Amino acid sequence: MSILETSNLSYAYNNTTTVFENINVNFKTGKMYAILGPSGCGKTTLLSLLGGLDSPNNGEIFFNGEDISQKGLAYHRKHNVAFIFQSYNLIDYMTPAENVTLTSNASPLPILERLGLTKEEAKRNVLKLSGGQQQRVAIARALASDAKIILADEPTGNLDENTAEEIGNILKETAHEFLRCVIIVTHSHSLAKQADVVLKLEQGKIQIFENPMLEL
Repeated sequence: MSILETSNLSYAYNNTTTVFENINVNFKTGKMYAILGPSGCGKTTLLSLLGGLDSPNNGEIFFNGEDISQKGLAYHRKHNVAFIFQSYNLIDYMTPAENVTLTSNASPLPILERLGLTKEEAKRNVLKLSGGQQQRVAIARALASDAKIILADEPTGNLDENTAEEIGNILKETAHEFLRCVIIVTHSHSLAKQADVVLKLEQGKIQIFENPMLEL
């Protein structure tokens, strides 16, 4: 069964400029999805709708078979999804450990160490970390939450090629080993090829590629 599903999802800016229409997609736990497409095609808009940051003009979004509007978008954002942003969105006067505890009461060190940070780095101010380390903290914060869906907007956009590949591997591991549904918006074909499923959004329509390594 799909954990997240869209039904005839449509969105238009100011109810006049159509971004996409009649989008029907199913997302499952244990898989990493990448959303590709040219700039301005609506990738981030789709991610925002999936995360309950905005409402569609038409259509529905279901979490475990229930329309997310039934309990409200705020409930969906708080309980069902966790976000990873390109700009990290960390609390800059806190340490990595303190940032992670914002989403969980459990000890933050195990998840931070799993993602490659040392105990010493976990105690530093986040502004003293590299971009790759800060992105790991953002991922750890998302993983530490109880959310089954992780939504990442250009998570490797500010990173060098090697670090970007590592982040891609971590996100895929997150889906496979933590049994989360990971959905990424990206311009990177190399990151998209690491995904289990690629959704290509273009001219208001969507194509689904089940074997990205072969089809992209």
